[in-house]
Amino acid sequence: MSCLSLLLAVSMHVGLEGNYNSFHPHARCQQDSLISGVFYNSEERVSTYVGMQHEGFEIGLVTGYTYADIVPMIRYKKNNWFITPAIEKGGNKGLVIGLEF
Repeated sequence: MSCLSLLLAVSMHVGLEGNYNSFHPHARCQQDSLISGVFYNSEERVSTYVGMQHEGFEIGLVTGYTYADIVPMIRYKKNNWFITPAIEKGGNKGLVIGLEF
């Protein structure tokens, strides 16, 4: 098991109306395809997640957003780049595109 991988992501929010945080410190644990971690999210709140990694996709559940207590998570990652769908509390949909170090 690899725990406490410390990461930093920089993101851009596309198609969303809110003013969002673009810097996301992140700590992750991984065992085989299972992932879990904690990060500072786009709403400037702490989020925790659990999920699985498969062929560039990360799928799971995440906390810490105002839209709902627990929301589904899906993220596609290639090298250090990632893209994930996003939804605002009013229902507006967009994308988060970022680079993770």
